[in-house]
Amino acid sequence: MLLSFFGTVLLPAVLTALYLWLVAADQYASRVGFTVRQEDAASAIELIGGLSSLSSSSSSDTDILYEFIQSQKLVSDIDGKIDLHAIWTPAERDPVFGLAENASIEQLLAYWGRMVRISYSAGLIEVEVRAFEPGDATRIAQNLLDESSEVINELSAVARADAISYARDELDEAVERLKEARSTVTRFRNENQIIDPQIDLQSQAGLLGNLQAQEAEQIIELDLLRETSQQNDPRVAQAERRLEVIRARISAERQKLGFEGSGQAGRVFADLVGDYERLSVDREFAERAYLSALGAYDTALADAKRKSRYLAAYMQPTSAETAEYPQRVTLLMVVTLFLFLLWSTAVLVVYSVKDRR
Repeated sequence: MLLSFFGTVLLPAVLTALYLWLVAADQYASRVGFTVRQEDAASAIELIGGLSSLSSSSSSDTDILYEFIQSQKLVSDIDGKIDLHAIWTPAERDPVFGLAENASIEQLLAYWGRMVRISYSAGLIEVEVRAFEPGDATRIAQNLLDESSEVINELSAVARADAISYARDELDEAVERLKEARSTVTRFRNENQIIDPQIDLQSQAGLLGNLQAQEAEQIIELDLLRETSQQNDPRVAQAERRLEVIRARISAERQKLGFEGSGQAGRVFADLVGDYERLSVDREFAERAYLSALGAYDTALADAKRKSRYLAAYMQPTSAETAEYPQRVTLLMVVTLFLFLLWSTAVLVVYSVKDRR
């Protein structure tokens, strides 16, 4: 049993210790922390018009950034700039903790997951980068920060470009609707030879009221003549004729206004007023839509001129002075405990088999 304990637990533990302290290269850690900030200040147009901002929530940007840091693209880009293969392949061969020579991009990505640890909480991202030289760890962390900032800038630029394009399309549509509405009003005026039917309606109503007043006066005058003159008095016939003319004119004016009969010479005034009001409402709606679209477009342009989202580093890449990894004592204890549990399990199995026999 002692021999098995020596061969299964002690010897592997000693070999592990020798490797950790004599072969394994020291690893230095550099830490960097950042978050995505969103510009909260509103532009002058937004303050005047109450228009909303284009920027999306920074939490979703942080989620994107968290995934980007673990992506193959980031690893490939940084490798192209500072040669991660050379940095993570130690001068003294370390097959356990070092990167294999001529590693593929997939192997490099897997090794990146071992050497770059990400902590994400409450919108804050903290990254720990390890390398075999303190300067290399800082370089990787700085490049990671730069690439992350570039991604946020690209996302913001794409969002602003999309917002401007959408606002421009909306503005173009609003301009066309306004042109069409104004053109329709102009055609209506030309066809009916009327600038504003409301003004003409007031004029016609005033004329009708005046004629009705004249009719009343003429009726009174005719009644007085009939009471004070003879039946064949020519003044009575003249007064009756004048009353007929006034009533005929009143009837003609009422037809124009659409109060009676149907206009045969043209459309009645009530229809003209109704059509003009409908066209005026359409034009007013088109004007308001145009002003709204113009305000949205100006807001999009104003937002495009300022950096609405950016990467804010609350902790710049640190430079290590002491190696923190590999954690030799912890690793040795874990390996020894695992070997002891393995040996104990094997011994229990052996004794159980012997007891059954």
